Amino acid sequence: MRLSSSTVWLVPVALTLLGIAASSTRANAQTTYPFNVSYDTEVLLKPITPEVSEAFISGFNPDAPYGLTNFSSMNYSQFDPNTGVFTFVADASRFGLQGLPVGMDIFFRNGDEQLIGTSNATAAINNANGILEGFGTVTITGGSGRFAGATGILNFSETEPLDQDPTAPLKGRAFLSGSFQTPQRVPEPSINLALAGGLIGASFLLRQRRLRSAGES
Repeated sequence: MRLSSSTVWLVPVALTLLGIAASSTRANAQTTYPFNVSYDTEVLLKPITPEVSEAFISGFNPDAPYGLTNFSSMNYSQFDPNTGVFTFVADASRFGLQGLPVGMDIFFRNGDEQLIGTSNATAAINNANGILEGFGTVTITGGSGRFAGATGILNFSETEPLDQDPTAPLKGRAFLSGSFQTPQRVPEPSINLALAGGLIGASFLLRQRRLRSAGES
């Protein structure tokens, strides 16, 4: 018993349309967020060894874009007395220390939406201007809320005056510029699924008519 030519044609077309509709719902686009902001910061170094310290940095800007008013960072710093340069990294194993947690940078607003990454930087004492100057990057690796799956690179510079109480956190300001992206689902219009369903239904009816005709003959 054979299917009519109309049925044979309709079935693969319908299945093809279904495949296109299904695959298109998996297609991804990206939303890009420019991120240019400054934060008032406090830096606290907690010695681990004579050369290496944990570095805790917090920042705040009530007008930061996307409501990311708070910034928090934990990483590790090593001071080279020969060059007068501090090096900041997220992974303490780069300084020969094992078993310590990897550092993290978090931009957030009351904890409900977060932008997460890791940072690397260097800082040096500028005696002429009486400041500590730092430069580096934050590599965005994820997030939560509307920032889930975020990726990107933020460049930053940071300065702290040196004429401060050495027993208190060092206050300064950080400037960040760059952008990050988040994936966005792009659903296929429902008309494709409706069309495919209609074609499958039509092919089924044609097949039933063919079977009845063959039975009557």
